[in-house]
Amino acid sequence: MRLLFKAALTNRRHLVLLVFTLCAMFALTISSQLEIFGLRVITDKGPDFFELFAPVENGQLQPQEQVTLAEVEERWSRIDVEGDGLIDKESADRYLTQWTGTGAITQAIAWLDAKLLLKQDLSRLALFLVVIALLRAVSLFAHRYTTQLVAIRVSRDLRQSYFEHIQSLPMSFFQKHDVGGLSSRVVGDAQLISEAINAALINYIQMPFTSISTLILCFIASPQLSIILFCALPLVFLPIVYLADRVRKISKRIQKNQEGFAGTLVEFLTGVQTVKIFAMEDFSLRKYTSSNDRMAKLEERNARYDFAARPIIHTVGTLCLSVSIMYGLHVVHMSVSEILFFCGLLYVFYEPIKKFAEENTRIQRGVAAADRMYEVMNQLPLIQDKEGAKEIKEFKDSIEFRDVWFRYNEEHDWILKGLSFKAKKGETVAIVGPTGAGKSTIVQLVPRLYDVAKGEILVDGHGVGEYTQRSLRDLIAFVPQKSFLFLDSIAANIAFGRDYDEKAIRDAAKRAHADEFIQNLPETYDSPVSEGGKNLSGGQQQRLAIARALVKEAPILIMDEATSSLDSVSEAKIKQAIQELHGEITQILIAHRLSTIEHADRIVYLEDGQKIAEGTREELLEICPQFKIMWETMHQSEEASSA
Repeated sequence: MRLLFKAALTNRRHLVLLVFTLCAMFALTISSQLEIFGLRVITDKGPDFFELFAPVENGQLQPQEQVTLAEVEERWSRIDVEGDGLIDKESADRYLTQWTGTGAITQAIAWLDAKLLLKQDLSRLALFLVVIALLRAVSLFAHRYTTQLVAIRVSRDLRQSYFEHIQSLPMSFFQKHDVGGLSSRVVGDAQLISEAINAALINYIQMPFTSISTLILCFIASPQLSIILFCALPLVFLPIVYLADRVRKISKRIQKNQEGFAGTLVEFLTGVQTVKIFAMEDFSLRKYTSSNDRMAKLEERNARYDFAARPIIHTVGTLCLSVSIMYGLHVVHMSVSEILFFCGLLYVFYEPIKKFAEENTRIQRGVAAADRMYEVMNQLPLIQDKEGAKEIKEFKDSIEFRDVWFRYNEEHDWILKGLSFKAKKGETVAIVGPTGAGKSTIVQLVPRLYDVAKGEILVDGHGVGEYTQRSLRDLIAFVPQKSFLFLDSIAANIAFGRDYDEKAIRDAAKRAHADEFIQNLPETYDSPVSEGGKNLSGGQQQRLAIARALVKEAPILIMDEATSSLDSVSEAKIKQAIQELHGEITQILIAHRLSTIEHADRIVYLEDGQKIAEGTREELLEICPQFKIMWETMHQSEEASSA
């Protein structure tokens, strides 16, 4: 619950709205009580004969079914204080206020009637009731609207904070969490928290105020009947507390299962092509059905606890109401108007408690959702800018790996083992080796997506940790092994959020040899790209990724298997583009296809995370048997393809 209110109070701009919401809640409660007060005024037609002339015992009137003439004569003189032989309603009410147990309420009615003349003028009484009704309508709207407004804005801020926070988390975090789970938290959990805050503002602020203030009015109206109400309170709150604990535990399990459920669905949608080609629809359906059935069973249990609360409270409330009416009429001898007034207060008292029982499931789900969301938001980024980190404005000299050791966590083996090499400004350095040698890890360490375990990476003689992450990454253009494209136009995908003019975008596309297929699209550079670039071939996606890197004109270009999805013709064109950049920028190229890196200034051959050899192509063919085998194998494959 603490996390829910933390979410609501984190932003100071919400405080003004919360204060207004509280005022609306209090106004709604008071207007509801005034409606019951108006009911008392309407039904109060004054005392009946037996009540007015009842004998007095122990300071209280004791109405009976018969009255003697002597009692009437004795009482008459007390009521007729003017001595004119007449008793009117006003004098009878004034007399009864001295003896009845509801003196404060009766006096309030008498004072109000004296000021507004409600009982004498029905039009005034009607106007009084209309004003109360309007007050309740306005306060009800203001209360519900502002409460929902708070919930909406809190949900918005949570989604914003969540996204901003996960952007600062390291790549190791995203390896531990699946896409479905992370996306369900930012969408589903934020919505559950919003609904829970809405319910919590009502149930934990309005409900106590309404219940306590109404309980005080009940004691003023009839202390005897209020004791019955007070004795019934444990029968109301104990089931709520018990059910709340059960609902909270089940809600956590439901949301945990929802995360796996979403992951199963995303897994299928992502790999639908593979599923269909292998005809494994039944396998996917079994996994989905299993998750779906688990979800349904948990929701069934949750429904049992959810819908059990209101019947319990309704039963307790009905019994309490019945006992109060019988006790008030036949033991305390209250009038019908007094009984109606007390019953109306009972309704005002029990209604928020009933709503609390109904809304409790939403609150507990929101509590569980807040726990899950703050699990992520409370994780501190492992990679942070050091205090006093400086911005690197330009790349002047070199990138150097100096005895670098790296592994993803303590449970994994070392990926890189004492790696050392240097790429000077303007050089093209290629990293080659068998699969699993650690090549792709290198390109993730340069922009500091991970921090090294031992050793250091130097840029212009300073460790990458001495620079701010943003300034370091601004110097780097990157082409990943698998290109990332988003839902937008071709031009927007190349620009990738930067304000490049049309000429710069077209020039980059031409250099990446993407312009030739873009010109054949219906809307050329304004043509939309579907989700994940599904409306483009793998080679076209890769060329757009290369154009995105080239338009940045960064002094450092890192390409991780950039030509893996290209045909031979396109690969030759990209190879030409890479050669054209030689000497202008520093290039680090990761490649399986050795033909793309044969003109590199130096080639580093890795195997099992260690540098086996380094030199030009000719030097490696002389000193590195593994590289020679890889080179000869590539040429044999090319000759076989040509034949």
